[in-house]
Amino acid sequence: MLVSHNEIVAIVYKAFTGMHREVGEADVIAAMVAELEMAGLDGIRHFNNASPYILSEQDIPIDIVHQEAGAIRLDLHGSSLICHLPAVMDYALEKMGDLDHFKIYLMNCHNRWLAYSELVKLAEKGIACLAKWDNGTVPKHTLFTLNQGFVYPDLYFFNDSQGNYNTNDMVIELATSNFDIEQDIEHFNHKISTDELFATHQRAWKEGIYVDDEQWLILKKMAAAILVENSEESSKGAGGV
Repeated sequence: MLVSHNEIVAIVYKAFTGMHREVGEADVIAAMVAELEMAGLDGIRHFNNASPYILSEQDIPIDIVHQEAGAIRLDLHGSSLICHLPAVMDYALEKMGDLDHFKIYLMNCHNRWLAYSELVKLAEKGIACLAKWDNGTVPKHTLFTLNQGFVYPDLYFFNDSQGNYNTNDMVIELATSNFDIEQDIEHFNHKISTDELFATHQRAWKEGIYVDDEQWLILKKMAAAILVENSEESSKGAGGV
């Protein structure tokens, strides 16, 4: 079915607000999901998959495991990336300062595809970005590269793992010049180019966003169920029946 950007933002906003999380801003998260969906990369499905983690995880701070000039290693304690990444990126950019290169190691996190919109935002700052992570299923490895001067990334997919990555980890690298990825992409199995993503995004604005019917229904049911439950609890807390 076809929906609008505003419809996605509105229903994701309701769903996340109903979760009553202390970490994460509903409007930012809704925009992250919508941007991924507009790129044709299943933002709603990824948010639906993230929801059980968001609902069950504890509201605990991220731990800085190690920090040095040009690099930081963070432990997210099994949390969904969507709740923490905006703050992580702000912190990393502050630490990067005038450095030419900065590396972020994210340990024990889930739903890494939802990092997409925060990484794409780096284009506005003139910063090149490379992100990579291993998956539990095919494709076994994903490589995100955003070169300077481009609005959208190139995405490479590999059916075999390309390194010693824990499937709950993610590596993000920022730089003031483009990365040399020739060796990294030597054996990729599938690619989505920046031109394809641009065309998909523009088509979504003009014609609407095609979403999977089943995933849309799951999202709507989840938002409605959470809102009803919270409404009933709120009424009891306020002296209602």
